[in-house]
Amino acid sequence: MAQTDTDAGAGGDDAVRVWLVERTYSDDEQNLIILTYATPDGERYFRKERALTSFTDVRDTTAAVDVDDGNLGTVDDPDMREQYAAEAERMAEVHDPDDVI
Repeated sequence: MAQTDTDAGAGGDDAVRVWLVERTYSDDEQNLIILTYATPDGERYFRKERALTSFTDVRDTTAAVDVDDGNLGTVDDPDMREQYAAEAERMAEVHDPDDVI
């Protein structure tokens, strides 16, 4: 179900803007944060995993990222799609894409 990529690297015509909708800590792995970004309609998502190696390892998390269309997964659960859509809309209203969250 999950698409994982450490570098979204979008810049071409297939780039899709997705908004941060969820930040969770992995139960399976120590020191791992899972960032989930979704399209405004909540139908597609991008998942990014980050290891927290130290407090000096600074990597900003932005309100939105542009990712290649091929790196997006599909949200099958209607309730999750609705939740992602609501949160993506809220983030887009409150933040600029480059805002550090």
